[in-house]
Amino acid sequence: MDEKLEMKSQRKNRTKEHLKQSLIELIKEKGFHAVSVKDIVDHASYNRSTFYVHYQDKFELTTDLMDIMLDGLEESVGKPFVTGRTVSTKKLDTESFSIVSYIYENRHFFELIKFDDTIPGLHTRFPQTILKIYQEKFTFETVNHVPVNMNYFTRYTAYGFYGLLINWIQQGFQETKEEFINEVINLARTHMETIKYVGSD
Repeated sequence: MDEKLEMKSQRKNRTKEHLKQSLIELIKEKGFHAVSVKDIVDHASYNRSTFYVHYQDKFELTTDLMDIMLDGLEESVGKPFVTGRTVSTKKLDTESFSIVSYIYENRHFFELIKFDDTIPGLHTRFPQTILKIYQEKFTFETVNHVPVNMNYFTRYTAYGFYGLLINWIQQGFQETKEEFINEVINLARTHMETIKYVGSD
């Protein structure tokens, strides 16, 4: 019985994934507001009844997609770090930025930020998620322990990192993931002495 339930759950997840991928591709092709439920199911080779088993409308599908991707972004950032351990920025390497790896692995979704008629709220929630990560999951020490307003400092560094991410995405990921991370590390070392991952609340 458990095996049957597991298979049903896997099939359900697979169907939802197909619908999400179809939505992403259609947004890139024609813009979010022009996409209909019929377009989504036709593209995914399902029927309307299958869609409505999982979602009420395209907006619920969109919310599910964005929530999962941005939640995954938050979860990815702590993987290389030990909670509570302070790390010198001199020790940072490409493995330290699992968040960049996550964005690259899910670039099909994050490329949607390039479009004007894209998922509603993405242009706001993406940078807000980056800021939340900087504010809630890390603490920083400035180079030479220079005293600064840490609220300003955190916002400055978070939005600076977001700007670099957007440029990388808009340029079609021309730099390799490793090249991009190394540039970010070099910049971080100019104003950060150490970072500490404090994890979730």
